[in-house]
Amino acid sequence: MTSGNPERARAAMFEVIENQLRNNDPPETRKTLERLVGGGRARQEAMRLIACVLATELFTVMKSESPYDNARYIANLRRLPKLPFEED
Repeated sequence: MTSGNPERARAAMFEVIENQLRNNDPPETRKTLERLVGGGRARQEAMRLIACVLATELFTVMKSESPYDNARYIANLRRLPKLPFEED
């Protein structure tokens, strides 16, 4: 991803999410999408929310130089539509 092309970055994030959906890995991605769409959100908006969770996880991994944390990713998916960086 490059800082100069947000559309390219968004497309890459959506591709990762589509792969998660296709492979059902983690299954919580599909469950989250279905929950958000079932709750009245457009699919595109639901995908953007999931992309925010994915971007937050990737940022955390890069910033802290720690491994990907699937449990943290899933916990943040379950919190949607509340975003990971929003305070409780």
